[in-house]
Amino acid sequence: MTTHNSNRILLGQIGAAHGIKGAVRIAAHTQDPLAIGAYGPLHTDRPGLVITIDKLRLHKNVVVAHIRGIADRDAAEKLNGVSLFVDRDRLPEPEDEDDFYHADLIGLEARLQSGQIIGQVSALPNFGAGDLIEIRDPQSGDTYLYPFTRAVVPAVRIAEGYLVIEVPLEAPEGEEEPD
Repeated sequence: MTTHNSNRILLGQIGAAHGIKGAVRIAAHTQDPLAIGAYGPLHTDRPGLVITIDKLRLHKNVVVAHIRGIADRDAAEKLNGVSLFVDRDRLPEPEDEDDFYHADLIGLEARLQSGQIIGQVSALPNFGAGDLIEIRDPQSGDTYLYPFTRAVVPAVRIAEGYLVIEVPLEAPEGEEEPD
């Protein structure tokens, strides 16, 4: 995910304070949650605020981190909701052509197998049940969400500036979709 500055990649978001010594919980969006600490100073969505993670550990499904300059619970609570970003050029290039950063998909043209353009990728949300791909229709401005799976998105051509969408068929009225 990116910010208004398309050069920055969202790595995670600070959540609640953890304990009384200034630690915070971070929901990391990195493949390895602890890797969020390896990028050095991180930009935030608060003007002028740059943070550095001094130490971190995994606790259940979140990272618990100590941030430089934050020494008590009150200061940690003020960071709740802050998003953490890194400049895109600080990330390694994917090794496999089938691997990519979600941010690289934003702005790609979405086409059907026939080549018909149906819109542009505007976001890749995940509401807990898996990644989705949001396509914005340029004429109407409407957006459509599709599961971001190989079956629905069989081809991603970043260098060519497009991806292919196989629109899932809806179950006929009165029938349930298979489990």
